[in-house]
Amino acid sequence: MEQTWSIRLIRFAAIFGIIGTFIGSQMSGNMDYSMRPIHAHILLVGWLSVFAWGIFYKVYKIKYKKLVSIHSILGMLGALGLTVGMWMYNLNPFNLDETFVMILFIVGGSLLLLAFFLFVLITFFIEKQESN
Repeated sequence: MEQTWSIRLIRFAAIFGIIGTFIGSQMSGNMDYSMRPIHAHILLVGWLSVFAWGIFYKVYKIKYKKLVSIHSILGMLGALGLTVGMWMYNLNPFNLDETFVMILFIVGGSLLLLAFFLFVLITFFIEKQESN
């Protein structure tokens, strides 16, 4: 279970890494830094955090396998919801209702917060490693 979610998380993080660096290069080239907070969150949450979770699951076996799936899904939905919600909240390129945009932003952030809390819990449920 951990191996499957490990590669899923790493692939998801890689996509966020490309998006984040693309946004950074666009901002630099255009000298328009309006996307700075979105760029930062895409790289910190979507790339760095999700990648770290993927590596953690590659290295450790977890006692309660269902937690791995729940955490990974929450983490990916949260990272996506937070960053898309932040983009919509800051720029609102589609002129959507402000309440809808704020709810998307808040729900994404809340899911990500739950993922982080669950990850802390999961770190206490690793199986003992065999010594060689």
